[in-house]
Amino acid sequence: MSRILAIDFGKIRTGIAVTDELQIIASGLTTVATSNLISFLKEYTQQEKVALFIVGLPKQMDSSASESEILIKPFLEKLANNFPHIPIERVDERFTSKMAFQSMLDGGLKKKQRQNKKLIDEISATIILQSYLYNK
Repeated sequence: MSRILAIDFGKIRTGIAVTDELQIIASGLTTVATSNLISFLKEYTQQEKVALFIVGLPKQMDSSASESEILIKPFLEKLANNFPHIPIERVDERFTSKMAFQSMLDGGLKKKQRQNKKLIDEISATIILQSYLYNK
């Protein structure tokens, strides 16, 4: 089988999570500079078979689109153009950063470790992917 890859897109850095090949378990993969994201994905998809991209959908509390959606739309076009054979789905990402931070607290990470924004982005991508797997 192949993996599902989730993307928590950010202006500066992007968190990435993947499933196992059976698409059961979501795990954080890494955080990459957004400017290097397409290159990273090209390299990754040459090594691993990816069946689906999940991209976070930022929404306001009233379910309207967040301001950051303006940044994501051009990325979605690049993603579709570079990987036309891999479908893209969107998943609501409200509260994922707060949930990521809380999971760091619950996991007993020290204050310095909790300030690692790269780790928060990676955990957020994992939460987005877990949400997709739970609701599919």
